[in-house]
Amino acid sequence: MKKIKLLLVDDEENFVNTLAERLKMRDVPSKVVYSGEEALEAVKSEVPDVVVLDLRMPGIDGMEVLRKVRQTNPDVRIVILTGHGNEVIEEEAKKLGAFHYHKKPVEIDELLGTVKKAYREKLEDAMVAATFAQAGAFDEAHEILDEEK
Repeated sequence: MKKIKLLLVDDEENFVNTLAERLKMRDVPSKVVYSGEEALEAVKSEVPDVVVLDLRMPGIDGMEVLRKVRQTNPDVRIVILTGHGNEVIEEEAKKLGAFHYHKKPVEIDELLGTVKKAYREKLEDAMVAATFAQAGAFDEAHEILDEEK
């Protein structure tokens, strides 16, 4: 399996840097940014497969990042990882297209499992769409790729 292009977004620098190191030790390197603005720029320059996103950040918050990334790149899987959420916010994030919602603290292996599952789902959707496109069923291929919008 090719390497997952993983983007970690959190304004708590010590936390996110430690998370990145722990994932790297499990052979999952990542790019780290510390704000919503940096996240949107990072997605523009190199579209990730999966984003692990904090919600509460100064400036552009995680919910707005979620909205914008899903609008411009609906195939990117976004995993929310927050210490400030509740059930209402979780439901809103899922309606906006979040793949999964974790509350801090989360076990690293649980988070890694979610990231891998999100990546597998992205690959499966792309393969199914490619199969339809190869068969000349372009409308169906577009539906598969657009269903996450």
